[in-house]
Amino acid sequence: MPKVTDEHRLARRTQIVAAARHCVLVEGFHKTTMADVIRESGLSAGAVYGYFKSKEEIVAAIAEDALSTVDEVFQKILATEETLTPLMALETALTHVFEVAERPDGDVTRIAVQAWAEALRNPEIMATASGKYTQLRTNFEAVARRAQADGTVDPDVDPRYIAQVMFGLVPGFVLQRLLIGDVTLESYTAGMRALLRQ
Repeated sequence: MPKVTDEHRLARRTQIVAAARHCVLVEGFHKTTMADVIRESGLSAGAVYGYFKSKEEIVAAIAEDALSTVDEVFQKILATEETLTPLMALETALTHVFEVAERPDGDVTRIAVQAWAEALRNPEIMATASGKYTQLRTNFEAVARRAQADGTVDPDVDPRYIAQVMFGLVPGFVLQRLLIGDVTLESYTAGMRALLRQ
């Protein structure tokens, strides 16, 4: 029996996650079933269940894929030698969120909003979401600490409090963009600049 390579496993996992993302975007989180994901993926039930035991695990994988790219963005932000302000970090993060939302394979922010709602009822999704968003907020805390060291933010304020507010601006953008529809990246960042006076 031929040995399955890591590349093959990664390709199959990616195929399943892409199928699930498509199903959730078309049918919504509640209507999507594992049978839908299996059919959309073109794989056998055994193959899909070999990677994911439940729909919740697949949603967690979708979140992981989306948020891992955000971590890469923050690594680049924090690697710069230039003075770093919270506004600069927020604009970069929001630009990334917007680019992810505009990808041709589907707007993952729509899935994120559905997962937020589902997390209130499902402890497994709550645990996953909490972990991922805590990491995102930790990235904002690193930005706050750096800005305090650069002298662009009050050094007497706990950087965790600054991170809480910075983090809150991201879902605010996502929700208004999806639910109200009149918010653009340009309008939101212009409002942030005015509010933060930077």
